[in-house]
Amino acid sequence: MRCPECGTELAPRVLACPHCGVLRHGPRLKLLAAKAEDAERAGRLAEARAVWEETLTLLPADSHQHRTIAARLARLAAQATELREAADDAAHAARAAQPWYKRIGGGLVAVLVLLLSKAKFLLLGLSKLPTLISAFGFFGLYWAAFGWPLALGLVLGIYVHEMGHVAALVRLGIRPSAPMFIPGFGAFVSYSKRITDPREDAIVGLAGPIWGAGFGLVAFALAEWYGNATLLAVAQLTGWLNLFNLLPFFGLDGSHGFPPLSRPQQVVVVAAMVLGAWLTAVPILWLVAIAGGVRLFVGGAGTGDARTLANFLGLLAVLAWMAQLKAL
Repeated sequence: MRCPECGTELAPRVLACPHCGVLRHGPRLKLLAAKAEDAERAGRLAEARAVWEETLTLLPADSHQHRTIAARLARLAAQATELREAADDAAHAARAAQPWYKRIGGGLVAVLVLLLSKAKFLLLGLSKLPTLISAFGFFGLYWAAFGWPLALGLVLGIYVHEMGHVAALVRLGIRPSAPMFIPGFGAFVSYSKRITDPREDAIVGLAGPIWGAGFGLVAFALAEWYGNATLLAVAQLTGWLNLFNLLPFFGLDGSHGFPPLSRPQQVVVVAAMVLGAWLTAVPILWLVAIAGGVRLFVGGAGTGDARTLANFLGLLAVLAWMAQLKAL
């Protein structure tokens, strides 16, 4: 190809004539520039940026035109960032202006209604004197350390968790004890009949975290309603404690949930643990994921159970979200 201005022969990759400086793709550059300017005027910034970026590939890197368009692209990028931030701020303001029941969503309202429907059952455990005495000792210890509101939330969260185990045992026809608190450690429910079916054992084991997650969602709903930081802290702490209980070792709830899962299902659960830890950066999830990985190599596997798998994955998703609420 020869230069249309002076006739100098141009090498295939040369973008401007070395003799007179005429741009090789001059006509196309004019069309692209007009197209980009039209897109800018119409507010189609993404399209304008794409067209301007195409023009850069047709200009010598050391040319004045290249520097001018590069600067223009930088301004467009900054403008796009400002518009995006303004849109995010507007969306946040619109969400804050919504009634609380719209902000928390129908799912949380459903959880609240469900737990309120269980209020009579939840009060049964509190009718036992040993439960009340041990709970009071637990409450007093954490009141001295963190103040009574957070201590009360912690006691109630653990109590609801244990009552989840009680409810599952009762459904299986097993008579459990009332929850007993151990100050500084947690709480437990005892029962004399041994559960031999791994699926039933998983139902009982994961019922505690499921009820605990429900309590945490209610705490979050109330925190949104009242704008209360302590309730939000209770929800976050509930997420942490129930995630810890998903450790598949040491007799914790997770150790009851793993046996009925087939090996591929166990791999899926461990992969979900790792993904949750990576996405949320919640430290306890890394511990759970590491324990799950070890459990794959040192523990056995069952024939597979879709219900247990769904419970495990659902708990990991809800509790991981709950455990990092303070960072939102």
